Amino acid sequence: MEKFFHLKENGTTVSTEIMAGLTTFFAMSYIIVVNPQILSQTGMPWGGVFLATIIAAIIGTLVMGLFANVPYAQAAGMGLNAFFTYTVCFGLKFTWQETLCMVFLCGVINIIITVTKIRKMIIEAIPPMLQNAIGGGIGIFVAYVGMLNVSLVTFTPKDTKAAGKGLASAATPGLAVLNTPTIWLFLIGLLLAIVFTVLKVKGGMLLTIVITAIIGIPMGLTSMANSISLGDTFAQLPQTFGVIFTPAGFPALFSDVTKLPLVLVTIFAFSMSDTFDTLGTFIGTGRRTGIFSDADMQHMENGSGFSSKLDRALFADSIATSIGAICGTSNTTTYVESSAGIAAGGRTGLTSVVVSVCFALSIFLSPVISAVPSAATAGVLVIVGCMMAASLKEIAWNDITEAIPAFFAAVFMALAYSISYGIAAGFITYCIVKTCKKEAKQVHPIIWIVAGLFILNFILLAVLQ
Repeated sequence: MEKFFHLKENGTTVSTEIMAGLTTFFAMSYIIVVNPQILSQTGMPWGGVFLATIIAAIIGTLVMGLFANVPYAQAAGMGLNAFFTYTVCFGLKFTWQETLCMVFLCGVINIIITVTKIRKMIIEAIPPMLQNAIGGGIGIFVAYVGMLNVSLVTFTPKDTKAAGKGLASAATPGLAVLNTPTIWLFLIGLLLAIVFTVLKVKGGMLLTIVITAIIGIPMGLTSMANSISLGDTFAQLPQTFGVIFTPAGFPALFSDVTKLPLVLVTIFAFSMSDTFDTLGTFIGTGRRTGIFSDADMQHMENGSGFSSKLDRALFADSIATSIGAICGTSNTTTYVESSAGIAAGGRTGLTSVVVSVCFALSIFLSPVISAVPSAATAGVLVIVGCMMAASLKEIAWNDITEAIPAFFAAVFMALAYSISYGIAAGFITYCIVKTCKKEAKQVHPIIWIVAGLFILNFILLAVLQ
């Protein structure tokens, strides 16, 4: 195990990696329940999506751990599954079978741009200031996710008249009243996470989740009432597995030539979000922790190949989306919740292998896994977000030309609830600032191209809505 994962070289141990893997899994295990809930609204069988979600997560995470030897986990991406359901299926009127085909093609495109090193070239083109902003922004995003998971932040009901006029009162955010069991349990977990982190208790993140989940039993929040029949889930898997290769899949998607532009735009939107969610996660967590060395983050030899951990990690992420589409789920991507395991000490692929094993066991232990409430993991996500926000200190905030792009990149991740949109805001404002300073030539061509693609993406989405 030492020879394969290079534990000593990475300053870790087997016990630390196991603890980190368990922490990551419990921080992201909600996806095996939430993803089927979202995708089944399109008409997909709940049980089939449940198993497809787990199978894709196992395969993608194993490739990440065994091939790339990095502590990242993969599963169907939140946000991307919502785009799949509400925008593509409900809004654009594509069937779920056709949408899975577009997800598969998105994965193929990502494989191509990874093998040709376009994705790594994008990373190398991002200036250190924006890389630090992305890392800190993901910290804010992760903490915000934790708060939203327990409805600590609330929004007033929309006033349609006010919304039509573009008034802020259409949805006013605020702090929830602290009078619900969910928020009480969250506060208990947050307190435990703070205490264990400050006192540097080994395995404190996982310990927080376990203790909080147990406390949630008498509160009625940790419950096994919603058990899942294993027989039903396996019976429904054939309805989603490989459906893209049936007449309802690719033949149906390309049967109407007039829809081809819309199909291409949708695939482009999937690819942009998937690519930059992943790049943001790698940059934000890998740079500060040393998972990816300076050699990984800097320019390396041109051409194809897998000469670094970053190359292999990007490739592992790329193939996961296509695998997920074949199984019957939306885009599979690298999870930002991996930062919870990294914060717990995970540094090698052994962490990912542990996560994969947990996903495999969750097929049979689904009632237990699904019983862990979001309130038990939300506190951990908030503290992990605090840790990740540390990279913001590397930014020269007294220099407005650095502060503007960094602010937009970091804050928009939470405001737009999207890592990729935060990166888009950072890239676009960076180009604007450099142009105003008559330093446009200093901006890497890739940044200009990506910023332009993001603007095109926003325009197309606006037209399609």
